Parts: sequence; C-alpha cells; structure tokens
Amino acid sequence: MLDLKDVNFFVQIVDRGGFTSAAELLGQQKSTLSHRIKALEASLGVRLINRTSRQFAVTEVGAQFYRHAIELLHSAATAEEAVRKRIAEPSGVIRMTAPIEVTQYLLREVLPAFLNQHPKVVIHEHATERFVDIVGEGFDLAIRGHTSTLRDCNLVQRTIASVPWCLFAGPRYLDQRSPVAHPRELANHASLSMTRRGQLRWHIRGPAGELVSVPIVPRYQSNSLISLKEAACANLGIVALPGFMCRDELRAGSLRRLLPDWIACEARLSALMPNRTGLLPAVRSLVDFLAVELPKVTAFD
Repeated sequence: MLDLKDVNFFVQIVDRGGFTSAAELLGQQKSTLSHRIKALEASLGVRLINRTSRQFAVTEVGAQFYRHAIELLHSAATAEEAVRKRIAEPSGVIRMTAPIEVTQYLLREVLPAFLNQHPKVVIHEHATERFVDIVGEGFDLAIRGHTSTLRDCNLVQRTIASVPWCLFAGPRYLDQRSPVAHPRELANHASLSMTRRGQLRWHIRGPAGELVSVPIVPRYQSNSLISLKEAACANLGIVALPGFMCRDELRAGSLRRLLPDWIACEARLSALMPNRTGLLPAVRSLVDFLAVELPKVTAFD
C-alpha cells in the first residue's frame, strides 16, 4: 500500500520543480524528502525522478504516476472532507433496536421529534422482544429495559431513564373484592405475571424504602406486557406493569392503580452501543436526546 504522505511529497516536488523548493514549502529537510522519494520508488520498483547535483527531471513513468497521484490525493481529500462534515453535523443511518413496548409507548413520539431536529439523519428501527446480538447483527444502538446489571460488559452502556412499575387491576375485579391496604394482602388475590420459572414473587417497595416480598401463583402468564395489560383490563387479576403503559387505561377507567405509595419494581432503560471510539455523531446525538426526553415520558406518579 502506498503511503499518501510520500505521494504528496512527490507531487509537491514535481510541482515546485525540485527538492529544495518543496522542502521549504512543506517545512521538511531536503534529505528527508530525498529519503521518502527513494522509499516510494523502491515500493513501486521504478525510478520516478532523475536527479543529480545539477539536474532534476521527471521520468516518463514518473510523469504518468504524477497524473494518477493527483487524482489519488484529490480522492483522499474528498473522503476526509466527507468524514469531517459527518462529524460536524449528525447525519447518516442509525440502525437501532428496542423492545416492542418501548417503541410503541415511548419512542413513537420521541424519535420523530429527534428526526425533525436532524434532517440528515435516517433511523432504521427494529422492534423485537428477542435478545439481539448488537455487534453481530450490525446495530448502532439498542435500548433495553432491565432491573439488574446488564451482562453485555463489552458494550458501552448508558442509563437514560428510570421506569417505575406499579400494580394495576380492572375495576370490576377490585369491586368484587375487599380493598388491598398492604402488599401482604396481595397473596390472597389472583395475579398476572410475566413468564418465569420457579416460585414467583413481587418485591414491593414502600414510601420509606421498606421492602415486602409477596409470593404469587399467577392465573395467567405471558411474555407480552401488552397481553398482560389486556388481561388486567378484562378483570382477570392484579398485574405489575410499567406505569407509562397504563396512562390511557387509567384515564378511561378500565384500570385502577393499587397501593399508590408503593412501587412494584424499579427498572431502568439503558442505551447500549458497540464501542466507545469512532461513535457516529448521529448516534451520540440520539442517545443524548433520549437521555433528556425519555425521563419525561417514563415518569409516573
């Protein structure tokens, strides 16, 4: 592979008609330029310049190489300019993935707002509940919800929002049973839960930080939060869900919140990126934007 610096040295020497003038222009020693041109000639296996103490002349093959060298340096400058422009202004395609519920309830308004601010950015969003191999599948960014530390230690991680989970049930279910005044009473109710193996528990945290662990035997389990919400609206039992998912149902009266001073789960949303170096400005801008905007829509009182 040619060294672009040597190619540039050669072009400047030819343009200036000799080593002395080129050395003055480039701020290099004349001996340095002579050494670099010899190395370039050795790499190519041809002589580009005939030089003696009295004569400087470009060989025939040197003249041919000069024409191609001009094109090569122009292409390199164009490539560098394109990258620098991209660094200066967010642009290009961002491939991102997120859970279905996050895309439907949180990103559907946030992403259009970001795109309106950055007209040169294109987002390809992939909504899935599958655990995505971010690097292997070529994603620039993943948004993941979690309650414990994520295992992707080789990825850059940034927490961007807190997500309180609360307890909800349909009004007809609650009207047919005595009120729930304390988390311990939940064990006597029908429950709805995410699909899990083994003994299931809700860990309910109170206003003073106290933690109550409640064993449950779900009447209905699903790996879909939307399905669980629909089951609660159908008055099948009590469910723990992210608060942001239930705003419309609370307003419509199809769900009620239980134990409003207690939190069923303290989850987080994190942004995961493949590496720290070479991160596209568009991706960095999007993550910064999400860190500001998502807490506004995940907050739940």
